[in-house]
Amino acid sequence: MTSTPQRALGARPAVRPAFVLSSRGVLARALLAGAMLAAFSPASWAASAPPVKVPGADVVLMAGAVSGTTADAGIELKLAPGWKTYWRYPGDSGVPPTLDWSGSENVARVEMEWPAPKRFADGGGGFSIGYKGAVLFPLKVELKDKDKPARLSLAFDFAVCEALCMPARADLSIALGGDAGAEGARISAARAALPVERPLGVAEPTSVQKVELDASATPPRLVIEVKAQNPKADLFAEGPDRWALPLPQKTMLPDGAARFELPLDGIPAGTDPSGTPLTLTLVDGPKAIVTTVPVPKLPPR
Repeated sequence: MTSTPQRALGARPAVRPAFVLSSRGVLARALLAGAMLAAFSPASWAASAPPVKVPGADVVLMAGAVSGTTADAGIELKLAPGWKTYWRYPGDSGVPPTLDWSGSENVARVEMEWPAPKRFADGGGGFSIGYKGAVLFPLKVELKDKDKPARLSLAFDFAVCEALCMPARADLSIALGGDAGAEGARISAARAALPVERPLGVAEPTSVQKVELDASATPPRLVIEVKAQNPKADLFAEGPDRWALPLPQKTMLPDGAARFELPLDGIPAGTDPSGTPLTLTLVDGPKAIVTTVPVPKLPPR
């Protein structure tokens, strides 16, 4: 997707015998050599590819810093007003974004990282989880050989929604290994804002304090108590791939705490969820944390 750097051409000196060089000829050849080197130097490589336009959004692939066999990159999705896209767990409806990096060169692995999402109405009476406005997904890229050129080529599939949702694809490509510049700083800032892992019960202003089972409910439900500084704090729960958990319902408590109730619904029939790890993402204004907890043991039925 990026354009190949063009070889710069210097002024051509007057024809002279091969063994005679004027000062002007020396200067011209020096400028030509410098231009040729600059054209192929890492610093001249584009740090971001041209945007790919899809209905309701522009998609930009950017390259960041490279250290050994590890490279930074990022996908920025700029959504038009009123449009949205989805998180890795989309909620009651929606499709999570996916990446295919099989067309890349000298790339062993790509890991997509997920900024903190928001809850929004899906227009059908339910709620979805995702993003509006602009979102930058940092990418961790593992190179096969640090001494060889690398190119990241991605097929980025996602959904965009206004009144209706539609699938979208952006084919993206960029060389890795150049000067990260402003794009590298933006990728680093996006990564610094990602949810951080915190243990259950940690004594911090943003934290998951307690997870208990209410077996008297039908279906059984988890009661999750959190500390948060923002009254609009929200919680999202993820189980194994085949689980389709509902969104937790929130009740505010005194002293800034909140309680979320999560029915153990959307679990494959015949599955005992006891002990299954759940990933809880607590979004508290600009801060977000991730806490992993096992489902408490359910009593026999």
